[in-house]
Amino acid sequence: MQAFDKDVLTTGEVAKICNVAARTVSKWFDSGQLNGYRIPGSKDRRIPVSNLVQFMRSHGIPMDGLMSGQSRVLVADSDVAVSEALIDVLSSETDYDLRTCSSAFSLGMECERFRPHVLLLDLAMCGGDPAATIASIRANDDLQGMKIVCMCRTLTDGQAAALGQGGFDGMLRKPFTARQAVSCIAEAANVLC
Repeated sequence: MQAFDKDVLTTGEVAKICNVAARTVSKWFDSGQLNGYRIPGSKDRRIPVSNLVQFMRSHGIPMDGLMSGQSRVLVADSDVAVSEALIDVLSSETDYDLRTCSSAFSLGMECERFRPHVLLLDLAMCGGDPAATIASIRANDDLQGMKIVCMCRTLTDGQAAALGQGGFDGMLRKPFTARQAVSCIAEAANVLC
């Protein structure tokens, strides 16, 4: 989960996230392993968060360093009453920064604007094609670190396994308790893809 509201980090910030010395980050940058840019007229380096996430994944660096601060959770459910009830429960049980959306269009807008760490996505909002929905979200470099938890009413174990292989980081079967939701969000946030 990205704890940074900014899109670009300094080598010092990257060093803290990766638990290495700033000099090591500079070596990664200078050798071309970690993509970024130099500030014009300066030797200072800047690394876009999306590049850092790709680098960390490709080198097996734990994502723990990105998981500090207030977690942003987006609840996407076409049933507004369900979304509002879930938001009420989560806001009383956690300190998450919470938002909701109720259509595929608003889902895209909120993902881009809010950049949630975890998306709770009702399967019904996928228009019958969860794989296409996941692929569309994953195609956005800025959303690479977002975890997606499927919410659904009835699924067989085989269907649930297929959804897991299709890109979902967790699953909640409706109806679920607040404790189950909080636990699933926490588990999804700690998954390394």
